[in-house]
Amino acid sequence: MEKQWYHIDANGKNLGRLATKITVILMGKNKPTYTAHQDMGDFVVVTNVEKIAVTGNKEVDKKYYRHSQYPSGLKVTSLREMRVKHPDQILSLAVKGMLPQNKLRDLRLKKLKIYTGDKHPHVAQNPVALTIE
Repeated sequence: MEKQWYHIDANGKNLGRLATKITVILMGKNKPTYTAHQDMGDFVVVTNVEKIAVTGNKEVDKKYYRHSQYPSGLKVTSLREMRVKHPDQILSLAVKGMLPQNKLRDLRLKKLKIYTGDKHPHVAQNPVALTIE
């Protein structure tokens, strides 16, 4: 089966709406040959991820949690801090949360390529430009 490459420019796009479209493509639900137990999805290249838009007070109120597995090892990061330190993880964590929690999840996440800025190294794969409203 031939895998298609898609390119999405995330400049000014809403985080949740963009993540749902990417999840559908990674799972292969946009194809008529979709099968739940097989990896039928395509590759997605996302650029300008640092310019993703969010609505409301999510810039300050949304928190990302991680734990070091040591006592009092909880680390809390806001969306504003995450945008400065790791802007690519904002979208990857949103997509990861929308994928089903099964053995195919990591295989599907490897097909998501996220880059800050306009340039990406996947020009040779001829990705098809997708416009998301």
